[in-house]
Amino acid sequence: MLASTLLTPSKLNPSHFLPPITVAETHPRNRLAVFSKSNSKLAFSARATGDGRDGAIDATSPPGIDAVTRTSSDSDLGDGYVALFVRMLGLDRDPLDREQAIMALWKYSLGGKKCIDTIMQFPGCINLVVNLLRSESSSACEAAAGLLRSLSSVNLYRNSVADSGAIEEMNRLLRQSSLTPEVKKQSLTMLWNLSVDEKLCIKISNTDILPLAIKYLDDEDIKVKEAAGGILANLALSRVNHIIMVEAGVIPKLAKLLTSNLEGSKVIRKEARNVLLELVKDNYYRILVIEEGLVPVPLVGAAAFKSFTPGLHMWPTLPDGTEIERTSRQPSRYGASELLLGLNIDDKNANFEEAKVNAIVGRTQQQFLARVGALEIEEKTIPHSECSNDQKFTLLPWMDGVARLVLILELEDKPAIVKAAESIATACINEHMRVAFREAGAIKHLVRLLNCDDDAVQLAATTALERLSVSTNVCRVIEAEGVLGPLVSILKSSGIAGTIVEKSLSILARILDPSKEMQLKFYDGSADGSEKAFGGAKSDGVSTRNDILDSVLIAQLVEILKSSPPSLQEKAASVLEFVALNDPTLAPITVFDIESGLNSVFQQKILKISADMESDIEDQFSEAYAIEFEEAGLAISAASRLLTRLLDCEQFRHKINTLHFMDLLRRILRSSIPLHSKDWVAACLVKLSSLSGSIASLYPINMEVTLYETIPRLLEQIKTSFSPETQETAVVELNRIISEGVVDSTEAIVSDEAIYSLVNLIEEGSDRAGEASLAILYNLSMDSENHSALVAAGAVQVLKRIVLSNRPHWEQALLLLRILQP
Repeated sequence: MLASTLLTPSKLNPSHFLPPITVAETHPRNRLAVFSKSNSKLAFSARATGDGRDGAIDATSPPGIDAVTRTSSDSDLGDGYVALFVRMLGLDRDPLDREQAIMALWKYSLGGKKCIDTIMQFPGCINLVVNLLRSESSSACEAAAGLLRSLSSVNLYRNSVADSGAIEEMNRLLRQSSLTPEVKKQSLTMLWNLSVDEKLCIKISNTDILPLAIKYLDDEDIKVKEAAGGILANLALSRVNHIIMVEAGVIPKLAKLLTSNLEGSKVIRKEARNVLLELVKDNYYRILVIEEGLVPVPLVGAAAFKSFTPGLHMWPTLPDGTEIERTSRQPSRYGASELLLGLNIDDKNANFEEAKVNAIVGRTQQQFLARVGALEIEEKTIPHSECSNDQKFTLLPWMDGVARLVLILELEDKPAIVKAAESIATACINEHMRVAFREAGAIKHLVRLLNCDDDAVQLAATTALERLSVSTNVCRVIEAEGVLGPLVSILKSSGIAGTIVEKSLSILARILDPSKEMQLKFYDGSADGSEKAFGGAKSDGVSTRNDILDSVLIAQLVEILKSSPPSLQEKAASVLEFVALNDPTLAPITVFDIESGLNSVFQQKILKISADMESDIEDQFSEAYAIEFEEAGLAISAASRLLTRLLDCEQFRHKINTLHFMDLLRRILRSSIPLHSKDWVAACLVKLSSLSGSIASLYPINMEVTLYETIPRLLEQIKTSFSPETQETAVVELNRIISEGVVDSTEAIVSDEAIYSLVNLIEEGSDRAGEASLAILYNLSMDSENHSALVAAGAVQVLKRIVLSNRPHWEQALLLLRILQP
């Protein structure tokens, strides 16, 4: 019925339009042969430009061919046959006739937009073509998909193709495992054409085509891979598809296409890069991309690299600045000493680590490309390389990406330097990347940029150094490069932006972290190449560290304690502790109002809100509240450690109000700050109590320390530790405390819900741990209100198994069982 509505013989007689035909050609199949022969020269690959949104174009055509304008006068020879062949697509026709008709129409459609317009004059034609996608003949399926691909290359007909059910039919077809490469190629390319339209892209993303396209990235046929990558590149423009792509494992597959050394199609590499560039706009997905060996690198323009001037006649050094020892100072007999400078290295020095080798190779490649003017020639044509901040990026394998970023730091273009430094900060997601930038020589350039008078450059450099300083080994190199001087200057200056001060203080606190002092004092070298770093710190860094004792800087740090956010207070307290350790007289600190600073830290606003019973309970469980509480706890811990150091000075002890600080610390100990922040609070409180003499007898603190620090810490070890020895030690200590009759100790255990862990230790722990756990549960059972909690934790079932199996301590288990089940 559908076929009969396509054409009206009285209105359209194919014989009126056809050239004379012999008798042998009157059979439909012979007519197909004539049509196919006359249009064989029209079979060419029509291709669109990159975006494909404004023309009648095919998303897969090679550059330089325009399907909108390219037509052939020979196509007129077959125009008259179109009506006949469209009618032969009818469902009532012989399958072989339908197959040959669709093949002929497909070849005809390759003639360009004029031919496609001729086919689209017949209503219902697309529906018959879509129906042929269910044909058992792979040739018919290929031709049907190919014709739909041609039709979808024209903007005007894309909606008609989509409305005919082609997307849903392709979703079914591509699930078949027996498809030929030709069918897959034509089908995926048709979807690629449709996905150029934003509305149709949404329709495609609502099907299962997206995971299918990801699956076809592993196909052996390169054209299938290209089409799948093109679909993903268009779907990636919508952020709602990102999570589906990532969960389906698209990042490792696409990253492999860009990082492998295998020769492949430029098209699939381009589409893979476009997809990943969309994904890296998300901070979390950017980390996943970097973990796969790719680094986002800003495109700063080829003109920026003109200022790069490598030292061609200098004795070579490693990228990190390490000099290469000269093995011979005699000129080469053949004059090659300058040309092959640095290649005559002793064998004992030639065994470089992999990180150094990669840094050398990466620097060599990037400097060569910069010298010949080849950088950013290809990347500048990337269409989808714009991030949300209108900055253009490309993705490079990490060895080349790291070297490129360091190379940009050497340029004279300040905006380019800012972009590179920000990218370095973004890329420092793990130790591997931080070491890579260290070996590539990024640190010396970043330290140099701290002296720049441009705030944007200073901020980008401090941000990058702050991320690099997370690594202890890299932090030593940063100090060896002379960073302390610029950091002190920044902190002493009053006109520097607050963010720069915050980053600088963070770097300074990591370098001068008192907990690292013992490690530094006994440091004897490292196999990772940081001997130079520490050597520089020892020889040149002593006088620089003395600069930290500067009175102006100390006054600034005390002011930070008084009025800054907790994150800055923590770092300021850490640096001041370093000052206290390096000058036992405490003269640089005691001359300032350090008590006011400590008082401000110990009276955090968040603690008052937490203590207020009328505060909103829902706010206390929000993420922002948890972060603020964590930062406050770290600041209080650092200030408590500083106060503990200051109490060693007799002059300071007589100066402060001991009772006031004891009261503050006791309140903090009873608060809900994180448990790991209470260690130094308890230690400081104990030291204050021991030094206060008669005041301590009036305000005993031992019980509070036990209830609010010792017991919670032991319970945390019992619940979370993976070490049986640690759990055993903790439960034995907890049993000792409870056995001594500390008031409210059993209530602390019940409220902490540690009963489940104690019950588990009875059955699975060591004999000593089981005995201690039984003793604790027995003490808990003395209060009948705790029975329900013990039963709910499964104590009865565990006790029965111990008694029935006659295991050690079964008598104590039987006694406890009788109490719980009288």
